[in-house]
Amino acid sequence: MHYYLHAAKFILASGLAENGYLEVKDGKFGRYTPDRPAEGQIVDLGQQIVAPGLVDTHIHGYDDHDVMDHDFAGLNAISQGLLSCGVTSFLPTTLTAGTETLTETCQLISSRYQDVTGARIKGIFFEGPFFTTEHKGAQNPEYMGDPDLETFDRWQTAAQGMLKKIAVAPERAGTAEFIEKVSQSGVKVGLGHSSATYEQGLAAVYEGASIFVHTFNGMSGLSHHAPGLVGAAMSTPNTFAELICDGHHVEPGAANLLIAEKGSDKIALVTDCMSAGGMPEGDYQLGEFPVIVKDGAARLKDGGSLAGSVLKLIQAVQNLVQWGQVGLYDAFKMASYVPARSVGIDDECGLIAAGRTADYIVVDPEIELQATYLAGQQVYQR
Repeated sequence: MHYYLHAAKFILASGLAENGYLEVKDGKFGRYTPDRPAEGQIVDLGQQIVAPGLVDTHIHGYDDHDVMDHDFAGLNAISQGLLSCGVTSFLPTTLTAGTETLTETCQLISSRYQDVTGARIKGIFFEGPFFTTEHKGAQNPEYMGDPDLETFDRWQTAAQGMLKKIAVAPERAGTAEFIEKVSQSGVKVGLGHSSATYEQGLAAVYEGASIFVHTFNGMSGLSHHAPGLVGAAMSTPNTFAELICDGHHVEPGAANLLIAEKGSDKIALVTDCMSAGGMPEGDYQLGEFPVIVKDGAARLKDGGSLAGSVLKLIQAVQNLVQWGQVGLYDAFKMASYVPARSVGIDDECGLIAAGRTADYIVVDPEIELQATYLAGQQVYQR
């Protein structure tokens, strides 16, 4: 299949381009030119915008399925559902659970990831279990403990090397060696669900941690007397900060403040979406906990804490542009290239550039998703 896309705007590796022509040939991006090609099929998208397929590096479920269900049909349903969110690549994300349960999750994903028919699985994110109970969020403290390299190696073996990211609370015993060894192996270490001090956060970054997990949420906050993990996120220029831009997890003003401090190159938009994503409001389950979804937020029935989200990643882009801190190009970059870069898969996805696999989305001027494409083929249409 060989065609040229003509659109009002393109979010390219080289920047924002307007009214040009983007070649798609044999499932890959070809050349981009401002001039109409002399020959070849033209797909005219009018006033619409072409952007890279979005990359969600922190997502637990969608369409009434959860990564922890240990069910390939459910995993595939999540993969399919994400196409309607503008997502073409993702990291299935676990919850804190028992060692054997997590081993089984690794085995399922690593043995079947190439069989999904929707968004591509690019690795696994372990959100836990090496967290602190004070900031447990919607995770079961029964399974929380200190980092253990031998256990991690068992998981990575079961995952056949697909474990790309793991989050820890840096104040737990043994984290210094764990972070150093795991990060040196190529796995990205995130900091979250933690009561760590500012100094402990800085030490963890020095040891190799490079990501702050859903920044502001589930971590020690910023105070003028104790800057906490939020302060560490703001003051470490070489780290990435995840951000959930649904308007519930983080107020727009706080999100804009973090972006202004770190810059759009270091903010990875994520959803932390749970199984109720794409579903009606009502009662759901997150791991072992009952959750109620109402007014666009998922909260634990017991206590009312936020329990993941029901956010679509394309909605995070819309929200960010509306909040006014960044423009269209940077908002899309923060939902595609930056998250991909944060977990070391930016050579595989998140960018429209010559020779790359043609995973892209088409949105209208209001940033409403119109279509999603994998390898140049349409796989979702609004």
